[in-house]
Amino acid sequence: MAAEQLSGISSVDIDPDGVFKYVLIRVRPAGGQGPAKEIVRGHAWAEYHADIYDKTAAEIEKQGYDCECLGGGRISHQSKEKKIHVYGYSVGFGRAKHSVSTKILKDKYPDYAVTWADEGY
Repeated sequence: MAAEQLSGISSVDIDPDGVFKYVLIRVRPAGGQGPAKEIVRGHAWAEYHADIYDKTAAEIEKQGYDCECLGGGRISHQSKEKKIHVYGYSVGFGRAKHSVSTKILKDKYPDYAVTWADEGY
């Protein structure tokens, strides 16, 4: 049941173009029981990685889930070229596991070239 409910939470919500901050978030049923799901959120409107996390966590926690930020970085999304590059880190949350974020993004954008690097800010 919990896994089916988690499937209702979008794995990816990022801006359609540009370079912006992103966070990798683990979502699980409130109380920490049951399966978890990692999601990627990234937006240019955010001055800080925490802005994205706080907004996302507030929305998801209203649905009865707990959220944990696993780290952050930056995404360069070039929709015309069908390219996404994940890199960098969050000063507040640390570096996300970009390999995990990249896999989630590849599942959402199977026809894109999705790459990552630990270099850069």
